[in-house]
Amino acid sequence: MLSSGFNRLDTIQSTEPKLTPENWCEVQPCRTIKLGQREIILTQPSSTFFVYGLGILTVGVGVYFWQIREDEASRLWWSLSLLLWGVGALLAGTSYQAFGYHIKCAGRETCTWTSWWEVIYLIFQQLSMDALLVAVAFSSTEGTLRSGLLGYAVVSAVAYTLLTFIGGFIPVRTLITFEWMIWVSAPIFLIICMVNSWRYLSFGNPIDLALLGTWTLLLLVMVAYWLYDKLGFTQKLWARDVWFSQNDVLHIGLILWMIYIATGVAHRVVDLPAA
Repeated sequence: MLSSGFNRLDTIQSTEPKLTPENWCEVQPCRTIKLGQREIILTQPSSTFFVYGLGILTVGVGVYFWQIREDEASRLWWSLSLLLWGVGALLAGTSYQAFGYHIKCAGRETCTWTSWWEVIYLIFQQLSMDALLVAVAFSSTEGTLRSGLLGYAVVSAVAYTLLTFIGGFIPVRTLITFEWMIWVSAPIFLIICMVNSWRYLSFGNPIDLALLGTWTLLLLVMVAYWLYDKLGFTQKLWARDVWFSQNDVLHIGLILWMIYIATGVAHRVVDLPAA
């Protein structure tokens, strides 16, 4: 029964109805690697490099926050957020890029739309944002506001995780899209922007300015991703045998974002004493 529930996800066909194992490598770059007697088709090699690089770097920065956490709850939750983000990036890269052919196409007549690798990535990504909200609650709020933000983070984490598993088991395509995850994350992003903007305007604390820089840089990365996708640069370049997708723009931007966090934010994050 449980196994059949997991397998229902495979019934969602690709949004490209003609995408088959035979033409998989016509719509994106592939490279065949031989390991003994086995052939592995690596999808989007350059994109795989960027997303795995992002995942490893993010896990590394998460470990760094853990090492310097001392008694700061905010650093602890930054660490958890980045560890979830980094592992999620590795899961996403495995299915969206590196081994997508073997996960979603091999042995099938037509390719499936998604996989449990990607569903778990979505959950980890959202849990990362919830953990980030907790981190900001400890570093930038106190009293009733802090309690409210902590409660919001818990409700958001539980509700999104449950809905996403439901979306995977039934399955419901809407509940397991990247776009839906972005919409669920958007209120958290707006909340932390408003909290740090208000605190910086009120008190001029360097940590709030550093965190405002963090959210501004993340917003710029997302805007660059969106514009690159909407203007169709991926398809235009691929027509010239150059593969540089909107995901590459996103991942390179997030690598720069992660470097900023490690060098400009990590040691500045401290807890705001509870009122």
